[in-house]
Amino acid sequence: MKKLSLINKLIYLFNYIFAILLLLGFFLPFISPNSYPKISILSLTIPILFIINILFLLYWLIGLKRQIFISGICLLLGFFISTSFYKFKKRVVKSNNEISIMSYNVRLFNVFNWINDKDIPTKITNFVKVENPDFLCLQEFHPLGENLFDYPYKYIETKGKTKNFGQAIFSKYRIVNKGSLDFKDTYNNAIFVDVVKGLDTIRVYNLHLESLGLNPKKENFGQKNSEKLIKRLTKEFIKQQEQVNLIIAHQKKCKYPMLVSGDFNNTAYSWTYKNIKGDMYDSFLEAGVGFGETFDIKSFPMRIDFIFATKILQINEHKNFKEKYSDHSPVMAIIGLE
Repeated sequence: MKKLSLINKLIYLFNYIFAILLLLGFFLPFISPNSYPKISILSLTIPILFIINILFLLYWLIGLKRQIFISGICLLLGFFISTSFYKFKKRVVKSNNEISIMSYNVRLFNVFNWINDKDIPTKITNFVKVENPDFLCLQEFHPLGENLFDYPYKYIETKGKTKNFGQAIFSKYRIVNKGSLDFKDTYNNAIFVDVVKGLDTIRVYNLHLESLGLNPKKENFGQKNSEKLIKRLTKEFIKQQEQVNLIIAHQKKCKYPMLVSGDFNNTAYSWTYKNIKGDMYDSFLEAGVGFGETFDIKSFPMRIDFIFATKILQINEHKNFKEKYSDHSPVMAIIGLE
């Protein structure tokens, strides 16, 4: 440390701070938002903290400085005790008996013209036709999409006075049971269907957890606004925990293999993710490649849309898509039933 220049000492100080923050982030999945809601906000920044620590690692590596170890050790620990930040190898397996599921937050099919393109509903429809998933789980669904997709079975649940915001599950297989968890005091929700394929009954969940209301392009991070933002986020994280508890209680009553998909409005480094996933497979971790990003946030790789499957099933393939028809990107998984 004594041999470092003043600039490198300052860089090392910041390196130390960001390394500690990343290390703390590894333990966030074990800390309930209700206990320490402000700390839970850190889970949103873990992808950014990974990148920052990688940059520090490269900086010290180029200068052949032993300070490389502070970020190096944290990143190494993350490899063993945290969810993978980046997947280097994609896996594709084929089964005789398999199904596909797509999760997509369609942002109301652009009815409020967030994207300057009047053909967004048609483009989403054409995209789905090409990929042709067996189950299509849509969040931020608008009733105008009810007849856009050619599926024999569907379950649509909307909320609010005008019933123009909700979720939908489209299925190629017969729906024998369906329902809504009916989250209170929010437009967000969780719905499910039980479907029959051959001799198998499978439950499919479509989750849309409490929205955090973050808009990186419009947020003003001055002191006063930052305090309001933190206060709002802590409230939403606590609300997410209440919703997760409802989902877990509901899942425990299910006797069928489960597919769980949706927009979690949180990252893979959160209490929310850990508790919904439980001992299920995460399709991206099993078969994906790259960062797996699903949400547009100033080029940072945010993965907040997930597909899980109980371990009686097999993840044969995972797909991330780059289509920009919403502020979310669709994800799809191929699931083996044998």
